[in-house]
Amino acid sequence: MTSETPESTSHDARKWPKRLLIGFVFTTVVCVIYMRTHPLVFNESFLEHAHCIAQVGLGLNQYALDHFGKFPAHTNGYGDALLLMLAEGYERSHALTGPGYDRFVFDRALTNHTDVPEIECGRVYVQGLSATSNPELVLLFDKLPTPGGDHCHLLKRLWEPLGREIWIVGNGHKFIKETAWPEFARNQVDLLVKEGFNRTNAEALYAEKGRAR
Repeated sequence: MTSETPESTSHDARKWPKRLLIGFVFTTVVCVIYMRTHPLVFNESFLEHAHCIAQVGLGLNQYALDHFGKFPAHTNGYGDALLLMLAEGYERSHALTGPGYDRFVFDRALTNHTDVPEIECGRVYVQGLSATSNPELVLLFDKLPTPGGDHCHLLKRLWEPLGREIWIVGNGHKFIKETAWPEFARNQVDLLVKEGFNRTNAEALYAEKGRAR
């Protein structure tokens, strides 16, 4: 029976730093690839509460109070309708758009006196509602489903279900899981039709597709 010589033991010891380095590089590469291929997890909401839908919901309520119960509306689309809030002094532009979207799109439009295309909005805003509308109607909802929504941060986002944050006319914030979204959207379309909306226009709102950066 033979035992290891001091030379072989020293040789094995010298291998460990190289093995650790290789392991570190491999783990880093895997993590970077995972982050790049999962933008809905590792977006701006990963570290912070970047797009507070409750803040903009309360802002919409205040706007309605100041305008005889009417929420903002604009013939050029809902992007410009939300921009009206900034024009009247609302300061939380980060709340107007949703996860995965540029939070400064509204600031630039206000400064440059330009429009806000609906395609650049991270949330769909349903125009034509008022404070007296059906309280279960959705006023604002995320275009993109994200893990746990904008209120979910850090590693918890790795296992939380995909879903969208919404704000309803009845002054409430909810999180709707993506698995329940198709049925939820159909029910909302029916409610909008009962409210007097054209069905085609209502369906178009819920048919909008988001795009992750």
